[in-house]
Amino acid sequence: MILTGHQPNYLPYPGFFEKIARADRFLVVDNVQFVKRGTFGWMHRNRIRSNSPEGWDWLSVPVLSKGRFNQQILEAQIDPSTPWARKHWRAIEWNYRKAPYFKTYADGLRELYERPWTSFCELTCAFIEVLLRFLGISRTLERTSALGIQGESSGLVLAMCKATGADTYLSGVHGRDYLDVAEFERQGVRLLFQDFQCPVYPQCWPGAFIPNLSVIDLLFNCGPDSLKVLTRDRTA
Repeated sequence: MILTGHQPNYLPYPGFFEKIARADRFLVVDNVQFVKRGTFGWMHRNRIRSNSPEGWDWLSVPVLSKGRFNQQILEAQIDPSTPWARKHWRAIEWNYRKAPYFKTYADGLRELYERPWTSFCELTCAFIEVLLRFLGISRTLERTSALGIQGESSGLVLAMCKATGADTYLSGVHGRDYLDVAEFERQGVRLLFQDFQCPVYPQCWPGAFIPNLSVIDLLFNCGPDSLKVLTRDRTA
């Protein structure tokens, strides 16, 4: 059984979902540190296509972190002082209203923005569940906190495999930087690394193709074919 896991991200990029599609089971790693910067600084934000000079804009969820430098993702709370949800939906609607499949997914996405969110983890998991459904990927979101899984780096991933009975773990490419391959071999767990290359597809603004935007860019432009586009050039 192939297992994969990831921190809950806001409006994740296509590679996030390609990794889930390749695995039999997916764990939301919610009891690790919430990070705003660096390699994992994409938890609370992502990019959408726009007519800006760069060709894209950030959408960032404001997360309260003052005085909570070691807070876990499941503890992170959304800052209620800014109307971020209304701004995000307006930006999405403005930039994608002419996309071929915007109307196909607009109602389901708008409904999420109309909910009163306080927990960052609950927000991101709800979005991930809806986006999985839009893509046609049938997976249950299970959380490491609910399964009592703890640890760091290789220890955490091996604990995830032990708790689920997985004999294979599919890691993102950055796992090469911190996972102990030899330890996985000793534990009898096969370790795979995703090498995701974003497929080229039509985008609704003129200009050069911009890869690795939020998966909603793929959905609004490719509709029911999005999963096929996402997995057509699959590599290990």
